[in-house]
Amino acid sequence: MFYNLPNILTWLRILAIPLFVGIFYLPDSWLTPMQKNLAATLIFTGAAITDWLDGYLARALNQTSAFGAFLDPVADKLMVAAALIVLVYLDRLGAPIALIIIGREIAVSALREWMAQIGKSKSVAVSFLGKIKTTAQMIAIPLLLYQVDLVAGFNAQEIGTWLIYAAALLTLWSMVYYLKAAIPQAIDYDKHS
Repeated sequence: MFYNLPNILTWLRILAIPLFVGIFYLPDSWLTPMQKNLAATLIFTGAAITDWLDGYLARALNQTSAFGAFLDPVADKLMVAAALIVLVYLDRLGAPIALIIIGREIAVSALREWMAQIGKSKSVAVSFLGKIKTTAQMIAIPLLLYQVDLVAGFNAQEIGTWLIYAAALLTLWSMVYYLKAAIPQAIDYDKHS
């Protein structure tokens, strides 16, 4: 099941990352800054939609696979990390917030891999708190990329900033949640091995 529709969507999400980042390096004579913001926002939003869609299709078409389960979160984390780095580069996001979110993703991924190796992966399965964090990120990032007010009184930059701060707090909270769930399992495993 290496090449099925859900996995192809995931691969497309990964392949979109250089395009997403590269847009901001194009000369202003090719795309205005506003057009760059819009193009990057559309690419990121499309990637976020395919993140949901590939999981839905995998279940609906009965095309779930171990490879897809591995690749999907990798693609998601790569796209979010790329977007956060671009936002820091554009001076729309502070580096500490990006480091908190990216660092947590690396730490939790390593924790999940370790727990899978000792046969305790269910103790660090995706939680509702993690889903809220992801939702906040996936709304905040396009707002920070687009940066233009959509309607009067709707400051995209300000709302995106508040949402990304909320996502950073939820990031730390969910990491503590995963660590609290994993540490007793790991200690128990060490005692019995």
